[in-house]
Amino acid sequence: MSLNSLLETAKVVSLPLRQKFRGVTHREMVLFEGNNGFAEWSPFLEYEAEDAAVWLSAAIEWANGKLPNIQREYVEVNATLPAVAPQNVATSLAPYGAFETVKIKVAEPGQDLNDDLQRIWQVRRLHPKAKIRLDANGGWSVAEAVALAGAMVENGVPIEYLEQPCASIGELAELRVIFKRNGFQIKVAADESVRKVDDPQAVVLAGAADVLVLKAAPLGGVNRALHIAAESGLACAVSSALESSVGLAMGLHLAASLPDFGLAAGLGTAALLAADLTEEPLLPVNGELVVRRVNPSPRLLAEHAASPERRDWWLDRLAAAHALF
Repeated sequence: MSLNSLLETAKVVSLPLRQKFRGVTHREMVLFEGNNGFAEWSPFLEYEAEDAAVWLSAAIEWANGKLPNIQREYVEVNATLPAVAPQNVATSLAPYGAFETVKIKVAEPGQDLNDDLQRIWQVRRLHPKAKIRLDANGGWSVAEAVALAGAMVENGVPIEYLEQPCASIGELAELRVIFKRNGFQIKVAADESVRKVDDPQAVVLAGAADVLVLKAAPLGGVNRALHIAAESGLACAVSSALESSVGLAMGLHLAASLPDFGLAAGLGTAALLAADLTEEPLLPVNGELVVRRVNPSPRLLAEHAASPERRDWWLDRLAAAHALF
């Protein structure tokens, strides 16, 4: 799509979050329309133009490209818990309704391992049968990850995997060796080590992960993510990048196009939004989402339109990303 064709239908919006997530209280994004319908472009604010261009490639594919056939019509999803205080856990998880798996954010800047443990214990009290994933966004050292894993094993907490516990591929590989040596039956999942490197297979070659976390937009679209998954030979879990329901639909299509690895997708994150762009948001029912495309409501697009200053900032950013094609 040409830049002019993108700008013709571009809508810049700002959606409030129920609570601060990744350091922000609002999620900003650009929506535009193609032959397939609407797509969302929402690279995080701190990302440079090169990364934003990859997200734009994904959005253009979703709006205009040829997409693979899905293998199932429903996708199981996990609940996602921000790094909240223990007394706020119940309220934060309430919008998800029933779920079998919960991903808990840990290693939040300004917090420590005790904060993480208190959040985990509260989830265990409220949802004793739920499988638990811990997402550190690369925030732990190897020693911290081992200490946390040891506490989980000692207390019988069923950890499905640690998502990007450490920042580097080398640290992830070292962690897996330590886990095996200590007899810890805890998997290591790679997220940033897949989507923020030139070669997504480097994490596989280093033996640094048991699971790949795939996010459609940051990886350049559904088809490229499927290629990465097939080449890796590893189990894959699809997750969101905190999109509106319009953007989540792309991740949902990716999840439904993959083999069933028995891993819930992290695509129920519309529950983190205090408002959405459709009258029928992608909110889980009984821990599942129906696979479907979502187009925005004109009323909600107008209601959540970004300020003129933010609109100009995003459209300038769109032009800079498109110039890298």
